[in-house]
Amino acid sequence: MPQCEPKTQPLSCASGAPKCLIAAPDAGDILAALVHQGLLTPAQVHVAVTSAEVAQYIGEVDIVCGKPAWLAPHLHLAQKLRWLQSTFAGVEPLMVAGLPRNYQLTGVKGIFGPLMREYVFGKLLEIFRHFGCYHRQQQQTLWRPHAYQGLAGRTLMVVGLGSIGAELVHTGQHFGMRTLGVNSTGQSGLPLDGCYALDDLQQGVGSDALASADAIVFALPGTPALTGVVDAQFLKALKPGAVLVNVGRGQLIDERALLAALKAGQLQAAVLDVFTQEPLPEDHPFWRAPNLHLTPHISALTFTADIARIFADNYQRFQAGKPLLHAIDFARGY
Repeated sequence: MPQCEPKTQPLSCASGAPKCLIAAPDAGDILAALVHQGLLTPAQVHVAVTSAEVAQYIGEVDIVCGKPAWLAPHLHLAQKLRWLQSTFAGVEPLMVAGLPRNYQLTGVKGIFGPLMREYVFGKLLEIFRHFGCYHRQQQQTLWRPHAYQGLAGRTLMVVGLGSIGAELVHTGQHFGMRTLGVNSTGQSGLPLDGCYALDDLQQGVGSDALASADAIVFALPGTPALTGVVDAQFLKALKPGAVLVNVGRGQLIDERALLAALKAGQLQAAVLDVFTQEPLPEDHPFWRAPNLHLTPHISALTFTADIARIFADNYQRFQAGKPLLHAIDFARGY
């Protein structure tokens, strides 16, 4: 299938109800929710609960709702596809060069912010208030208080000011933190204490801002242009003793550079929920790196009810020929 611009005509199907494919481990539950709402009938929908099953059905359908990594290998078979609703926030597998782009792609937004803020601030509180240390002392029956400064008065820098970044900014302000933001333009409608363009920070402009951040959180998408954006030079510009958190994409960080910074004691801690390779190999040096907090990509899980709600809303728009919500720009990758 040749690449071309996504269809811009109304997306409603004139010849009856569109055929759909739901491709996800919980596809049956998503379908049940949509049938319960009266939006779809089982006769309209194919269900794939493994990646291999996608190939059986994707050539027959107008609409796909599914996991990008499952869909990408079979996308060349999707001769009738008009709209694809991702069940993940990240759509990187569908951005690979050579894959068809002559359909409308929509993502998942607005549901991960509350979960992300719980994760990020849970870890920041654990680190700054020494909760992990106290738990270890409990195992040793050791009573030893440690001096601390709370979050109030500290500086939080959020890199990536989409819906998740906005949640983090507002929560930081709730805790009394000074908040700085970073995005592609250096401009934002959020009530920040300062906003910077990522390109400027990489070139040394605004280095004082980097050096002032007690915590820096990355909530950026994974695009080729952002690969390795957190390199040795970027890390060196951070405030000694800062805490770095990545809930965006693993490829944002130069892993060797981060390991070196941790071993040198440059950072108080790093918190990583995403990695270049997942699952993280057992022999990866991150497992043994000092002051590194690892979690297995669980900061914000996708819940069936949320996916069903987003798909249902967009499906009604699809049928009415209205613009779909959370449209993905193929050129930008998000």
